[in-house]
Amino acid sequence: MEEQKEIINKMIGKQSILFSNPPNILAGSSVAGKKEGEGPLGSFFDQIEEDPMFGGDNWEDAESRLMKRAAELAIEKAGLRSEDIRYLIGGDLLGQLIATSFGIVDLNIPIFGIFGACSTMGESMALGAIIVDGGYADRVLSLTSSHFAGAEKQFRFPLAYGNQRPLSASWTVTGSGAVVIGKDKPVSKDNDKENGVITIKGVTVGKIVDYGLKDSMNMGACMAPAAYDTISRNLKDLNVLPNYYDKIITGDLGYVGKDILIDLLKQDGFDISSNHMDCGIQIFDKETQDTHSGGSGCACSAITLTGYVFKKLMRHEWTRILFVPTGALLSQVSFNEGNSVPGIAHGVILEVC
Repeated sequence: MEEQKEIINKMIGKQSILFSNPPNILAGSSVAGKKEGEGPLGSFFDQIEEDPMFGGDNWEDAESRLMKRAAELAIEKAGLRSEDIRYLIGGDLLGQLIATSFGIVDLNIPIFGIFGACSTMGESMALGAIIVDGGYADRVLSLTSSHFAGAEKQFRFPLAYGNQRPLSASWTVTGSGAVVIGKDKPVSKDNDKENGVITIKGVTVGKIVDYGLKDSMNMGACMAPAAYDTISRNLKDLNVLPNYYDKIITGDLGYVGKDILIDLLKQDGFDISSNHMDCGIQIFDKETQDTHSGGSGCACSAITLTGYVFKKLMRHEWTRILFVPTGALLSQVSFNEGNSVPGIAHGVILEVC
């Protein structure tokens, strides 16, 4: 009889996981639209596309093309081919995940389609890391996308309507981010300043949190309670203080949601005001780009992570972060039936070696 191997308990606290063999980030890609490229983070993105249609026939086709481009670029940067990827985990904001299903079909990779609204990048990375650490795959591609015009058409008003946007509204980011997660080491780079290895140390899986808010034009307020719940739970599960992380990075709370999040965490005795960053605030210039409360959409956190945050980690400017993309779980049906807008947020712990 073979000697029984020691079982390592990876479950930490109530909702968190710490991996015994943290998976590596083999590569990440960021493809952005024109407006995103004109923002403060434009120089960090891999590709900026001037054509909002991405060569397609409609907004949905454009997003599919956008996602395919990000997927292919991430695989290429990892020095791999699509057949080297065992599973793909991804999703988007469109009904029945049509941007994903039409976008990645030609890659011929087995896929788990997921929906976490704008938290999808965190959810896909968390699941990918669990699968790799568990030994069920050697390499997984996690990705997501969003498109401003497609989101407006589905959730708000078609662009031709010309509706006015309240100051609490955010601007859906046009872009796609993809990450290759694996056991092997990433391809070394010529730039010695960016030769760090980013690992996924752990995750904190979020719960659906509903404070009863019904304003679809104030996503930050709807999502902030979920971000609070996940961040607070992560700190309690790991028994650490906020300064354990160089940065605690939320997805797209914007200016309204950021203030709510900080106030809620202070009630639990956690002050993250000095090391908190929100992707929705970083991605656009509030003074010159007229995006009101900031950026939103699945791509907001995805391309900020793969473009800006990864470079900060690779250069060792940050060594440990908590990435917490946030999502508003509404649909046309739920909104028109008068339901509230629940939120969800998933935490991913990233460290650089």
